[in-house]
Amino acid sequence: MTDSSAAARVRQALAHRIPDRLPVDCGSTAVTGIHVSCVTELRRHFGLDGGPVKVLDPGQMLGEVAADLKEFLGIDTEPVMKRGTKFGFPMADWKPWRMDDGLEVLVPGGFHTVKDREGATLLYPQGDTSVAPCAKMPAGGYFFDSIIRQPPIDEDRLDPQDNLEEFGPISEAELDHLAGTATAARATGRAVVASLGGTSFGDIALVPGMSLKHPRGIRDVTEWYMSVRSRRGYIMKVFEGQCEIALRNFERIAARLGDRVDVVNICGTDFGTQTSSFCSVDTFREVWLPVYRRVNDWIHKNTSWKTFKHSCGAVEKFIETFIEAGFDILNPVQCSAAGMDPRRLKERYGGRIVFWGGGVDTQQTLPFGTPDEVRRQVLERCEIFGAGGGFVFNTVHNIQAGTPVKNIVALFEALREARS
Repeated sequence: MTDSSAAARVRQALAHRIPDRLPVDCGSTAVTGIHVSCVTELRRHFGLDGGPVKVLDPGQMLGEVAADLKEFLGIDTEPVMKRGTKFGFPMADWKPWRMDDGLEVLVPGGFHTVKDREGATLLYPQGDTSVAPCAKMPAGGYFFDSIIRQPPIDEDRLDPQDNLEEFGPISEAELDHLAGTATAARATGRAVVASLGGTSFGDIALVPGMSLKHPRGIRDVTEWYMSVRSRRGYIMKVFEGQCEIALRNFERIAARLGDRVDVVNICGTDFGTQTSSFCSVDTFREVWLPVYRRVNDWIHKNTSWKTFKHSCGAVEKFIETFIEAGFDILNPVQCSAAGMDPRRLKERYGGRIVFWGGGVDTQQTLPFGTPDEVRRQVLERCEIFGAGGGFVFNTVHNIQAGTPVKNIVALFEALREARS
């Protein structure tokens, strides 16, 4: 039976108050999820049947955390996601598909693949195998990498509209889907986390334009990073145009979804590496701060939604500006990166931004540690980040394929201990 206090629990944490117990997320977004193979192993561990698991993110191959598994794990969140994927085909018409290791999963009907000579799996924009592939899973791999399809760049003809091709007015069919999904999500009693798209602002997972059959503009990731410096005016015009489209769409979305949403996932653009950052704070303030502030200001003025910012890596130097931009939530809180000591983060920023993540390291501890090491880290992070509220437990980014199920179980057993 669904815990009717789950949504209130998350809202208490978002208000920097101490909830009845620590709120937990798993699977509400494409950056707080779990690989389909791990979902399958967890279902087997708990004796849950139901057949192959749905893949809700065909790029990262993230699996659906269904209601029965949520009950076992004590999850307090429910996702609302657009019907379309970043590959341009809808999440519909589910069909079986087998991974290289033999695992059968369910994928959307537009998920059409071809094997190349090296045994890699190729995926196609809009499911159209007559055009060049847009993504590739290496032989024996577990997720897809984008294939760069950069057309020759003619500086004299380069038009910011070329990088806005994938953005546009939201359709009535998409609005109907979001409204129906939000209604169903609210009925679960869990906190509703919506990923509405359109506000990525330079997320390199999306820059290659994998939904487009013939992408134009700047689509090479390296070229894009260099363009932030060498073609800054161009990048800023792309962001301005994208922001205008997004705000017009938000007007229509908010009118339909209203208070059935608690959190909206704004942007997954990464600003940190393991030891450094992709740009200076000054560059962030010039290029990103204006559009982030416009989006957050509009949402806070017109809705009750809290805004969610994802950025991996060493981003401590940006947190003050994230707060200034109006973000309510920071994810994934990569404590293994330089300058991201959990105690320091909590002391300096814990009263002004919610930490959604940071619960256990997914680079070393969770995949390669022992169950006891996982337990100790989970309990320590819960103690640090949970003090005084302002914390929603999640792993540091998605749980990756190959993570031992005994360690994932140890994670959730530790959570039960921390929540008791």
